[in-house]
Amino acid sequence: MAAVSVSRVTGNPAGLPPVSVWYERQGSGEPVVLLHGIGHHRQAWDPVVPLLAAEREVIALDLPGFGDSPSPGPGAPHDLPTAVAQLGAVFDALGLERPHVAGNSLGGLIALRLAQAGLVRSVTALAPAGFWTEAERRYAYALLNAMRLGARSLPETAVERLARSAAGRAALTSVIYARPGRRSPGAVVAETRALREARAFGATLAAGRSPGLFSGGIEGVPVTVAWGTHDRILLRRQGVRAKQALPGARLVRLPGCGHVPMNDDPQLVARVILDGSRPAGPAAGPGTDGGTRAAAR
Repeated sequence: MAAVSVSRVTGNPAGLPPVSVWYERQGSGEPVVLLHGIGHHRQAWDPVVPLLAAEREVIALDLPGFGDSPSPGPGAPHDLPTAVAQLGAVFDALGLERPHVAGNSLGGLIALRLAQAGLVRSVTALAPAGFWTEAERRYAYALLNAMRLGARSLPETAVERLARSAAGRAALTSVIYARPGRRSPGAVVAETRALREARAFGATLAAGRSPGLFSGGIEGVPVTVAWGTHDRILLRRQGVRAKQALPGARLVRLPGCGHVPMNDDPQLVARVILDGSRPAGPAAGPGTDGGTRAAAR
């Protein structure tokens, strides 16, 4: 099994306060950085990391203000240009020159913006935020705020008790997972705590109300957009809009997966990330391109 290094690094983005993030690093090969969604933490990627580490050096990090990473300093906004600048500085501090990047939800949108900035070698965006209509955004925000309220209202002892059973894990996490029973009790407790304690949650949601979170294209960077067929937060038709905005991207269907597919089908997600980051490009197969568009409607 690959050795795991858990560390903290500080980057110094130009014109912004220094930013510190906690990260785990393991494996060898071309580096791939993993970015989680809003209210989550780097451990969301745990089911996938060992599969990726067989071929890649894997860096899973807590975004600023989430998980173990502290909030950015005073004066640092929570918008996308700031996130790109912060992560660019973190890449420099880690010695990463244009790594591959995979992101889920908020992390997927940030990954696409990193590609626009020329900071990455390839992008895999799993249900990236920002391709919604206003009604879809309000719907997603209502679910996210309800999850946050539940996480903040339930005592830790109640969460631990619920997490011991498959039914309890479903009650806590079925909004984000299609197969919540696969998540371990300890992981469910930890991610409920991460949602409850996410310091940047409110400010990040507020920044997401801005129009045009993603506009323009991406040149010279392979892009894969993947969407779970059972995503309850960002509806899968948003994947079609992402493909329309990025006509050169590969659109992949993730059968039986929810909004956070890394837990629902780790093998499939790892294969999608590895295929999308190989220089020759992935071979067409079930669930890609035309077949995906039909399924995502």
